[in-house]
Amino acid sequence: MEARAENGPRLLVEAEQAKVFSHRGGNVTLPCKFYRDPTALASGTHKIRIKWTKLTSDYLKEVDVFVSMGYHKKTYGGYQGRVFLKGGSDNDASLVITELTLEDYGRYKCEVIEGLEDDTAVVALDLQGVVFPYFPRLGRYNLNFHEAQQACLDQDAVIASFDQLYDAWRSGLDWCNAGWLSDGSVQYPITKPREPCGGQNTVPGVRNYGFWDKDKSRYDVFCFTSNFNGRFYYLIHPTKLTYDEAVQACLSDGAQIAKVGQIFAAWKLLGYDRCDAGWLADGSVRYPISRPRRRCSPTEAAVRFMGFPDKKHKLYGVYCFRAYN
Repeated sequence: MEARAENGPRLLVEAEQAKVFSHRGGNVTLPCKFYRDPTALASGTHKIRIKWTKLTSDYLKEVDVFVSMGYHKKTYGGYQGRVFLKGGSDNDASLVITELTLEDYGRYKCEVIEGLEDDTAVVALDLQGVVFPYFPRLGRYNLNFHEAQQACLDQDAVIASFDQLYDAWRSGLDWCNAGWLSDGSVQYPITKPREPCGGQNTVPGVRNYGFWDKDKSRYDVFCFTSNFNGRFYYLIHPTKLTYDEAVQACLSDGAQIAKVGQIFAAWKLLGYDRCDAGWLADGSVRYPISRPRRRCSPTEAAVRFMGFPDKKHKLYGVYCFRAYN
């Protein structure tokens, strides 16, 4: 392919795929190739500059990822040590990202500049994972936007994007409480319309409350997590435990008490199924059912939530997580 035109662009940038899929901990190549008008090459002594940025929900802001010009290469922020150009051919500007994190999810812009000519292409990076609604021990509608972001991080997750929530809704997520999303909007997914959730005569969909004050408004949050590098398990223990005893029991087993994101990831991505209620790090008690049955979760595969019991007096099992180095 050649970028030929009388007065048109002499440089053309293309991404062979608009979207690529991976998962946390994986590696991915964001495809990008550029084509130059050969008639313009005679005068072209300019070095080619390749710049990758990440687009944010605020369209005025972009996050620098990687810049390359000749032998000069620079990597930014959390991408340091994890990104490099694939360089499969002279016109290949594809970017390889290794050891993917949850934060890497999103849209990336490949920009190629030669002299006065430049062109761009955009590639979306999607991660395999699971979206889950979350609220803290304080109860429903207690988190401002910044607290919501932190709440997800505390559960080995990040605040979900609208696209992630929409995909979860299409896969059957139905939740009647509004939660923050990464763009600062407040929404909730309904697959079975009913009176308290926007009305019985409404169509299924992701209901949008719009944008609210990030400091003053309080809602729940939708979190997103992906594959983990470790082992999630129910600790076989001779007795039921208080919260503090549960924390200690996991430590004694060479692990840590598991987080909410880890129980959802084990349930959704590994098909983990256990009909025993257990403590988690945030003080909640839950259990994961991927094969519905009468006494455990009769009608649906779900992570069952039993609330935030009294930490000192209530006794349960515990779920632990041991990270692999």
